[in-house]
Amino acid sequence: MSPTKHTIVALVEDRPGVLNRMASLFRRRGFNIDSIAVGRSETPGFSRMNLVVDGANTMVEQVRKQLDKVVDVVKVSDITGQDIICRELALIKVKSTPANRSEIMQIVDIFRAKIVDVASDSLTVEVTGDEEKVNSLYNLLRAFGIKEITRTGRIAMTRGGLATATELQSAKESKTKE
Repeated sequence: MSPTKHTIVALVEDRPGVLNRMASLFRRRGFNIDSIAVGRSETPGFSRMNLVVDGANTMVEQVRKQLDKVVDVVKVSDITGQDIICRELALIKVKSTPANRSEIMQIVDIFRAKIVDVASDSLTVEVTGDEEKVNSLYNLLRAFGIKEITRTGRIAMTRGGLATATELQSAKESKTKE
């Protein structure tokens, strides 16, 4: 099987060390985590973790099953082949002069991005969208000179229904019984 980027979403209990245990599983398997984003979920006491990893389908499935065995992990899903919504946020600090500032601002407008900071020698741009949109804007702005960039990495969720607190509690209880 050829390696591909996989989007893995995990619902975990909000406790210290969970991220370290999960990342260690990937490290032991030799997977590089392309991006990881963690934040509070819709249920108090739980966080949602988005990981993007490269690997063959069978290997990623094996790691997913091992992640599911980690005590603080409530649910793990590889949502790669599903109908999903993906976004990434980037802040890009671009070199600017009075001569090229309006050109940069036009490019930013075309991408529906925002200027969030203006300095005498730079503009800081905020862009949100899929990875291709962020990369395209970055590539255009490189001609002006990039001073700094930071990106969140991919965050994603499946389209449609939302897991309820009752479903999450059921998943946690069934895992505790195992």
